[in-house]
Amino acid sequence: MSIPLFPELQAHVVQLLAEAPLIPPARQQLLQQLAAYLRQQTAREAPLALHFICTHNSRRSQIAQVWAATAAAYFAIPNLTTYSGGTEATAFNPRAVAALERVGFRITHPGGDNPHYQVQAGSDLPPLVCFSKTIGDGRNPQTGFAAIMTCAEADESCPLVPGAAWRLALTYEDPKVADDTPAEADRYDERVAQIGRELLYAFHLVIHHHPDHVNDHE
Repeated sequence: MSIPLFPELQAHVVQLLAEAPLIPPARQQLLQQLAAYLRQQTAREAPLALHFICTHNSRRSQIAQVWAATAAAYFAIPNLTTYSGGTEATAFNPRAVAALERVGFRITHPGGDNPHYQVQAGSDLPPLVCFSKTIGDGRNPQTGFAAIMTCAEADESCPLVPGAAWRLALTYEDPKVADDTPAEADRYDERVAQIGRELLYAFHLVIHHHPDHVNDHE
């Protein structure tokens, strides 16, 4: 049974699921690979770790971790935990944090050089603790995880991710290109929507197995 999300976020999830036809065919194929992997692993009823990896673990990998955890709760996919890491640690960028808040996530802001934000998708869901860390940080899984590469730079610099049981290059354009420009908020909102749309599509396929059923979930 799925756990209710905050109402504004729930409305965004429904909207993003309805926008599945906007996902280009080549991206759909990648997401179908992710869905097939998740179906295979959940059928075994074993714990499943998704580790989203980017260069600085500041934007795309953090957004993906949050959306994947939300999709797992929304579609009631058990035994799945999401993580994120980088080839170096910086900080979860506040522009990305603000964009997640704009779609309905509730986030605490503790301050500091590398804040440990608490990101919550629903009142009955435990918050995710999100902060920048390296791939090998002890709080990330060390073996048996799926490595999802969210930026081309990390994908190229880490052709092999130590300990990964499976790997997928699901890269996104960095919204950083619009930092300190009039397009900044729009670019971050676009990336949050794209990552959410795509991961919700993939997780939906875990349940329904076929793209034609992507709007069937209530």
